[in-house]
Amino acid sequence: MLTIVSDLLLTDAFLIKGQIENKYTRLSQLLDEYRKFFIRVRDATLIDLNSKERIQTPLLHVNVDEILLAHELIDTAGDPHAARLTKGGEDTHRVRVFYTGNLNVEIAGEVRPDSYEATDRATRRFFVMANPEVRGMSLEGDDDLELLKGLPYGILNKTRLSYIYDFSS
Repeated sequence: MLTIVSDLLLTDAFLIKGQIENKYTRLSQLLDEYRKFFIRVRDATLIDLNSKERIQTPLLHVNVDEILLAHELIDTAGDPHAARLTKGGEDTHRVRVFYTGNLNVEIAGEVRPDSYEATDRATRRFFVMANPEVRGMSLEGDDDLELLKGLPYGILNKTRLSYIYDFSS
């Protein structure tokens, strides 16, 4: 069965590939505006970050609060947050963010100044990071996990952040 994968979700336990159901806008905006606890993912594949075992299911409900990083595997030109960062020209800060949980994950990249703060008026729960580098897990040897290498942008959950090291300060 051939499945079109358009969305990636990273939690501290799984990389989830599939299609977010009823997506009416770009993923960064959808996640920021989402008001339900669970987001529905069609034709989902879950890859265990420790064992690399796979689970496939036609429908998966993912708690939005569990999402650490999200990405759309489509052109970013229509995403205003990602487009602003990837164009350059806008002031950005190099940061390293840390999530702690089942797996300690570090993501380094470029963000708008203070985009991770609750007072940021451009985002609510999620913010965009350009050129994210994911660390804290073995990505080598698994084609799906290697998708996390070289992403042009990632959508990060600011409510799950444990620590932020902002190199501009």
